[in-house]
Amino acid sequence: MLYKLGVIGFGNIAKAIINPLLENNFLQPEEVFCVLNSRKSFENIKSTYNFNVNIFESSAEESQLVWDCPFKLLSIKPQQLKNIKEVEKKINSKNVIISILAGVNLKTLENKFPNHNCIRCITNIPITINKGLTGISWGKDISESQQIFTRNLFKKSSIIYELSEEYLDIFLALTSSAPAIIALIIDSMSDGGLTGGLSKELSEKLVLEMISGTISLIKESDISPLELRNMVTSPGGTTISALRVLEEKSFRSALIESIMAARDKSKEFSL
Repeated sequence: MLYKLGVIGFGNIAKAIINPLLENNFLQPEEVFCVLNSRKSFENIKSTYNFNVNIFESSAEESQLVWDCPFKLLSIKPQQLKNIKEVEKKINSKNVIISILAGVNLKTLENKFPNHNCIRCITNIPITINKGLTGISWGKDISESQQIFTRNLFKKSSIIYELSEEYLDIFLALTSSAPAIIALIIDSMSDGGLTGGLSKELSEKLVLEMISGTISLIKESDISPLELRNMVTSPGGTTISALRVLEEKSFRSALIESIMAARDKSKEFSL
């Protein structure tokens, strides 16, 4: 059997990357080889996954076959990297590790996998509905054909940005960590509606529709966020009253600092 893609860790993000490739016949199920560490995850995927890919627990002898794959998608938690041991095989010497591990830089990957060329990618949770953002930094000696294959892995589920590695940590903060910040803002604003007498369900629906409409207006009208803010802010009105409270609470500063904190935490993983 000739495997094309090995997947080390097969959580929601890995599935979101692989599913459209199988659905669009870019890969055939028999070409995909997955290794999972958890018995529970293994049994769940074997019984529920829609595609008959090759799946093994990491404790199984067959799991070593993942190193036969010319491309490996590394999709474990960063803290689990220490548990992965490269198996050197002549047939895949200097093939490719594609890592989506948060904060783990190319130097760390290259030291960990000396018999592979390494690519570092950052993606985010909207990839699970094919609306992801993926940043890619190429390691040393990546061939054009390897770049094409890597782009194809993500292009069905993401908008791709190719960046120098120095920008990947801030890319992670803005795209991968920030959805949780947006979720917090949505929840907090809907609590405002709740405080004002609306139901939580209606408040959340209104906030979601407002945000969706606001984003569409900015994109379709080709205006800046500042221009939009000025459009809806009247002298002595409700909007300026709301904005004044946010300024008093250092809302803008808190958001900036939260992005910097996420970036700095990402850098820590590679220390």
